Amino acid sequence: MPETDAIDADALCADYFAATQALMRRVLEEERGPLDQAASKLADQIAVDRLVHIYGPGGHSNLASQEVFFRAGGLMHISAILDEGTLLSNGALRSMAIERTPGYGKVVITNQRLGEGDLLILVNAYGINAALIDAALEARRRGVFLIGISSFQHAANTSPNHPARHPTKQNLHEIVDIAIDCKVPIGDAIVRVPGMGENIAAVSTFANAFTLNCLVIRTVARLAERGIEPPVWRSGNAPGGDEANARFIENFQGRVKAL
Repeated sequence: MPETDAIDADALCADYFAATQALMRRVLEEERGPLDQAASKLADQIAVDRLVHIYGPGGHSNLASQEVFFRAGGLMHISAILDEGTLLSNGALRSMAIERTPGYGKVVITNQRLGEGDLLILVNAYGINAALIDAALEARRRGVFLIGISSFQHAANTSPNHPARHPTKQNLHEIVDIAIDCKVPIGDAIVRVPGMGENIAAVSTFANAFTLNCLVIRTVARLAERGIEPPVWRSGNAPGGDEANARFIENFQGRVKAL
């Protein structure tokens, strides 16, 4: 890389902060409707003691399902599908190959035995990969209610011939019951450094985590309006955490596979 004048890294970090904050504000303001609809569906499930399943097919999309599972302040009814195939801990290139493999998502959903009356949140910022779309199609075939969190812009502006795409070329937001736009821009990384050919600093983890936590907040608010106080995880590292959680563990062990 050729030498350039001094680069103001503080200014670049400030730009990253501002862009990330602006993206989350867009989610807050523009996705109010679908977030409310989704929260009502989650509240309905939890009110009758049914689980809310979440799956993030893709390397870093797995972080989204982990964000709201077994997490301080998180709903105990959330059951994450932590499939080993696309976890980065098993190899990053392997993860990418698996998420591009047609038929894989169908196997995951079949193995979970989801069906009529279940609710599944699918999270993947790009909204196009084969494992994701197959998971959605198989869940729909089984009568599962689907909520999708993905970037409409990213999916719509990715070539139909991109190697990550499902053979049907479908986008997640087109096939779920409720679609929530996490607003991630094309390419994910948003900071341009002078002299660099590629952008740096991705935003998808912030976008997905913020969107999901807004969904949890709205769900708890809907339940509170009904006079229901749902069980919520307290940090095991906080005073009284183990004791608080122990009151509810028996209800979820055996039902939540990853617990």
